[in-house]
Amino acid sequence: MPERWTESEEETIAFGAELGRSVLPERGLVLLSGNLGAGKTTLVKGIVAGRGGDPDEVASPTFTLIHEYATGRGPLYHVDLYRLDTVREVEGLGLDELIGGDGLVVIEWGERFAEQWPRRIEISISPAEDDRRHIRVSGI
Repeated sequence: MPERWTESEEETIAFGAELGRSVLPERGLVLLSGNLGAGKTTLVKGIVAGRGGDPDEVASPTFTLIHEYATGRGPLYHVDLYRLDTVREVEGLGLDELIGGDGLVVIEWGERFAEQWPRRIEISISPAEDDRRHIRVSGI
C-alpha cells in the first residue's frame, strides 16, 4: 500500500495528485482520517488535481457537508462528517447513492462511522513536527 512522509503542503498535494492519478479507483469510497489540521482537505486538493480537476475549487465541506468537483475521471464528492453525531444523520445525507454512483466519494472524519461502509479505501494522515505528515493508504 502507498505510504509517504511529506514535508510541506505542496508535497501533500503532490502525493494526493499521485493517488488521484494512478492509485485510487474511478468509483468507490475513500475514508480520510486525521486530527483537525492534519491536512485532509489539502490531500483532497491533490486528489482532485490528479483526476484532472481544479484544486483551487477545493474547500473544506465542514458546513455544507458535501462538495462536488468535476474531474476528467468523473465527479469527486468531498464529504465532511465532523459535525454529525449519529448514524441516522449520516444516513440522511444519501451517501449510499453517491457511493454506488458514477464518481469517487472522499469522506473526511468517515472513520467515525466506518461500520456503515465495509468496502472502502482508508487514508490516514498523522502530523509530526513542523509541516511533516505521515500518510498511509490501505484497503486498495
